[in-house]
Amino acid sequence: MFFSSSGGFSFTTTLADEAATYRLMTDVAAILEPGDLITLSGDLGAGKTTFARALIRYLANDNTIEVPSPTFTLMQTYALPRFPVVHADLYRLTNSAELTELGLDDAPEGAVTLLEWPDRAAGFLPNNRLDVAFTLEPQAGLTARTVSITGFGGFGPRAERILTIRRFLDRSDFGRAERQRIQGDASTRSYERLTRDGATYVLMNSPKRADGPPVRNGKSYSAMAHLAENVTPFVAMTQALRARGFSAPAIFASDREAGLLVIEDLGDELVVQDDPSAPIEARYEAATDLLAELHSEPVSPVIPVEPGADYRLPLYDLDAYLIEAELLLDWYLPKLEIRISDAKRESYRALWRDALSPVMSEPQTWVLRDYHSPNLLWLPERDGTARVGLLDFQDAVMGPAAFDVASLLQDARVDVSEKMEIALLSRYTRARRSANAAFDAPAFARSYATLAAQRASKILGIFARLERRDRKPQYLRHLPRVSTYLQRSLSHPALASLAAWYRANVPPVKV
Repeated sequence: MFFSSSGGFSFTTTLADEAATYRLMTDVAAILEPGDLITLSGDLGAGKTTFARALIRYLANDNTIEVPSPTFTLMQTYALPRFPVVHADLYRLTNSAELTELGLDDAPEGAVTLLEWPDRAAGFLPNNRLDVAFTLEPQAGLTARTVSITGFGGFGPRAERILTIRRFLDRSDFGRAERQRIQGDASTRSYERLTRDGATYVLMNSPKRADGPPVRNGKSYSAMAHLAENVTPFVAMTQALRARGFSAPAIFASDREAGLLVIEDLGDELVVQDDPSAPIEARYEAATDLLAELHSEPVSPVIPVEPGADYRLPLYDLDAYLIEAELLLDWYLPKLEIRISDAKRESYRALWRDALSPVMSEPQTWVLRDYHSPNLLWLPERDGTARVGLLDFQDAVMGPAAFDVASLLQDARVDVSEKMEIALLSRYTRARRSANAAFDAPAFARSYATLAAQRASKILGIFARLERRDRKPQYLRHLPRVSTYLQRSLSHPALASLAAWYRANVPPVKV
């Protein structure tokens, strides 16, 4: 059973055995974020410490680590891959004043806290927390438990998500699959690898996007930039790409309303090499060939989703380009403590309108939009362009072919040398000319430079926003590279006026 209210969300489930308890633990682990507080309630022997021990070992990806009960030490700290974990036990506390002596305030930044016997801290617990309450069910067996999950305050939606995902997995025949979190991207989506009967799959958890505040003409940023609000565009594009022979992941289970998919696991072999991170030339060549192949045939903006339901890709229009380019003014320049007057902003927008005008008349195709190394996987057992696995294309739009080529060849996370960029651009141009003698290479080159500069401006703003608003400073290390790409693109003669504005107002990042 479950209930919801303005104060949170709660549901109760009966666990027949240890395997069911372990599955509940993985359900909870999947929604944890740095700084969370999980309180563990219940009588002695109800399973609180057992649950905490299993959760810590799961997060450590190591079933052998020592996880003693903190009943006597009161608090144990673990440095784990996703975040630190603090395991505390308040059973021996006699009054709330002793809480200050426990040392919880000195926990590592971003630590998830597992707190047993939270009733000892009544009145001192934060409003936003998840409580897991255990009750023994001896009449149902020694290992049976009734567990109530309650998300208080802002934790309510995540508690509800636990129940939604569990029901989806159970009815999709993946209920007993092992679950392991996969490193995600900069979005609100999350991914888990599911293992069932020796085969692996990927759970894509993509709740509906909450519309943000209006930024212009009564529309939010996501609406103006045509960002996907649900998984329907992903489902549509997956089927359309697979119909063309490209390696988008097959979909094995779907709940579009809930934003949940079980998709094909394309592995984790990338098109780049690490230490230092650099493009693998043969794989970038295959990724370039894929775009030339994709762009060689006309496509429709209307794509079937399921019988009786179609999806229309939005147009990558001028308003979308401009609102993205303005992220540089709204986030990146403020990070550099540079203020832009209204007059300079309007000049910036006018210059971008002029630069984008020829681009808008280019032939339209499917723009996958995030066609770069984090979303490209290498599938050596396949042939030709099918060796490139495709991910993260739910924000696809109808627009000019040059955008995705720029996404690949000016990869924000990898150093693509100017020599390699030119070689791959030439490779793409030859392939397009081979398929169509009327392909206009000079017009494409201009569009490429324009869209590469627009994209670099957008990314500088996004990475600054991720650091300031979302507390993800790791993206700042890419700023020098993106700044270099921006200067490279602005050197095209057609962008001379725009380049002059940047020289006057945007200092290059010092490496």
